[in-house]
Amino acid sequence: MTGTRVLVLNSGSSSLKYQLLDMRDSSRLAAGLVERIGEQTSRLKHTPMAAGGDAREADGPIADHDAALKAVAQELARDGLGLDSPDLAAIGHRVVHGGMFFTEPTVIDDAVIAEIERLIPVAPLHNPANLTGIRTARALRPDLPQVAVFDTAFHTTMPESAARYAIDPRIADRHRIRRYGFHGTSHAYVSRATAELLGKAPEDVNVIVLHLGNGASASAVRGGRCVDTSMGLTPLEGLVMGTRSGDLDPAVIFHLARVGGMSMDEIDTLLNKRSGLFGLCGDNDMREIRRRIDEGDEAAALAFDIYVHRLKKYIGAYYAVLGTVDAVAFTAGVGENAAPVREAAVAGLESLGLAVDPGRNAVRGDRPRIVSPDSARVAVAVVPTDEELEIATQTYALVGKNT
Repeated sequence: MTGTRVLVLNSGSSSLKYQLLDMRDSSRLAAGLVERIGEQTSRLKHTPMAAGGDAREADGPIADHDAALKAVAQELARDGLGLDSPDLAAIGHRVVHGGMFFTEPTVIDDAVIAEIERLIPVAPLHNPANLTGIRTARALRPDLPQVAVFDTAFHTTMPESAARYAIDPRIADRHRIRRYGFHGTSHAYVSRATAELLGKAPEDVNVIVLHLGNGASASAVRGGRCVDTSMGLTPLEGLVMGTRSGDLDPAVIFHLARVGGMSMDEIDTLLNKRSGLFGLCGDNDMREIRRRIDEGDEAAALAFDIYVHRLKKYIGAYYAVLGTVDAVAFTAGVGENAAPVREAAVAGLESLGLAVDPGRNAVRGDRPRIVSPDSARVAVAVVPTDEELEIATQTYALVGKNT
């Protein structure tokens, strides 16, 4: 392998996010986003980081993902970073659902694509879009190694006692019903970065990772391996999120159908898009919710309290699962930036060794840092996630191994 660059693609149903990294020093050469693909109002925003240049934006119709990737290639070529460069070693693709079949990054071939397709029923919103990006990139560079990095892979180390639901296993197996977990690249990166922050090897550290963005999930990581996580068959289970309900009595669905007269599609929309913080108070932006709380808004205050209550329950549960905990790591948009969430989440857990130092917790930054007092038995950390770097790292390691 002569190239040292990896292009990371995250393909959504109407968007394409990308980063180009040089794996010699993990530096970012370029990054960008194509959004509203298939509309007349499509937009491409491209930032050439290597050259220190200003971001460029282009508006106009982009018909499909093929046109989007070709537009990205043109922008990269303007910076001398074209996709035809011999320095490009591989393309890494984020794929949301890998089921139990994919437990590690995988070089993409026709058989891999077929298996990702077979998983569409358990990831109907994500896997089709991921496949579109894969097919588009393979058509553009069929000679280049392309690697799928799965959100679910990090969680495949969960024991059956954590991964299984308590239903008839024959039915569960027939329909692939089990707890898969998501945000795996983030949990993998943050758990490893937390160990580094503590000056220890990942295999010597137990970490509770709290990935708190619009989607939110928790994981219990023992010695670098996930042993439990909050999301399940789909990303709906677990913590209160921006628009998702998280944990819910399954009978609520029966009640809404039988008594409320709602269809399955209506219930699906309610729980995934009109619940969580948005459903409780009409906002899913934690900054806006905190502003409303400061102004005395009771609905916002209740939404915040419900959010924190669920979060605190998972911290306690995963503390029990792990037995001993070295650190609780907050990451993603809310986890990294919302000091009140971190403070409230560990308040009252002093007997577990958890606390935050108000001064440290109030400081903002883009580097991993400890926000607990020096005397705390368990470190509370803020660790910015880097899913693109994790995907690039796994892609480059696999391609290097296979050459």
